[in-house]
Amino acid sequence: MLKETYRTFFGTLNNNSRLEIIQLLRKNPYNVTQISKVLNMNQTSVSHNLARLKRCGFVTVKNNGKERIYTLNSKTIKPLMKLIDQHMDTYCKKYCC
Repeated sequence: MLKETYRTFFGTLNNNSRLEIIQLLRKNPYNVTQISKVLNMNQTSVSHNLARLKRCGFVTVKNNGKERIYTLNSKTIKPLMKLIDQHMDTYCKKYCC
């Protein structure tokens, strides 16, 4: 069970489109149309990726009239991404870029 949970969590991160969405949402909340325009992705793809991110608790969604605004989970995912940035800067820089 725990193994599957890890696979699901890291599998969520193991997708370029979802990583781009996460990076964008680190800055500001956005709706699907805005994410699509900024990342030059079709809305269906964005919606499917946001569904996975929401299901795994990476993002939260609030309704604002007819639009749904997506925000990165500020309690866990924002600090985790910052920690990952620090780790990569310290340990992975010479291998990655």
